[in-house]
Amino acid sequence: MSEAPTLKRTGLPLPITIVGAIVLVFVCLFPFMWMFGSSIKTLPELYTVPPIWWPETPTFGNYYKVLFGSNIPRYFLNSVIISVGSTVLALILAIFASYGFARFNFRGKPVLQSFVLIGQLLPTAAIIVPLFITLRVLGLVNTFWGLILVYMIVTLPLSVWMLTSYFKAIPVELEEAAIIDGASRIGILFRITLPLSTPGIVAVVVYAFVTTWNEFVFALCFATDSSVKTLPIGLAEFSTEFNTDWGAVMAASVVMTLPIALLFFSMQRLFVGGLTAGATKG
Repeated sequence: MSEAPTLKRTGLPLPITIVGAIVLVFVCLFPFMWMFGSSIKTLPELYTVPPIWWPETPTFGNYYKVLFGSNIPRYFLNSVIISVGSTVLALILAIFASYGFARFNFRGKPVLQSFVLIGQLLPTAAIIVPLFITLRVLGLVNTFWGLILVYMIVTLPLSVWMLTSYFKAIPVELEEAAIIDGASRIGILFRITLPLSTPGIVAVVVYAFVTTWNEFVFALCFATDSSVKTLPIGLAEFSTEFNTDWGAVMAASVVMTLPIALLFFSMQRLFVGGLTAGATKG
């Protein structure tokens, strides 16, 4: 009986791979470690040269100032409302548009798909003025609905493109069998296609939510009232003409980062699966 051939490992030696992975993780996590460390420093420690890597007397006074002495909680709620609203709206529209592109052939389909992608490539500066004029005519400046619609416009093109690739990867034979059994197109979409597309949907949700949560330029132009300001704009309130409260800025940045980190870690496997499937299948 012949012995099974042993698989020889190729590539870099294992120790070099481990060291490289550790260095890469450290480089990626260092800004977050520095941000958290700075958020619990006192003001003199923040301006010490050379810098202090870890505070001698950690304090949570900056968090108390952010949570109870500023408008950050209000801005946090505004960001949640706007990000969730725009993500849900973009997801609903992207599902139907992507399914149409993936399953139906019609005149002008390649051109329409190209226009969808071109919409994602437009620079922000090119669409600020038209969007502002449109929102002002509709009376949606300084409103939740105004920002929700703007963010939906920003995230929808790439969401449609990602979901279209994922829907194309699902075998058509499954849907044909359901049609023979008397299922409607809507029934097929919600009972067969969407359950099989969970990783792709999660990828779209995470992408849309993160994009809208961190967006700054549109919020700066379309949300000048404190009742609709979002967290990225609220961080600027800790800066004055002569000074910046970096401790409060870092504490507010930690508060702003936590929802994104929790969302990503809770959906990490599905998110990565959705991205790789949509990128490699068509």
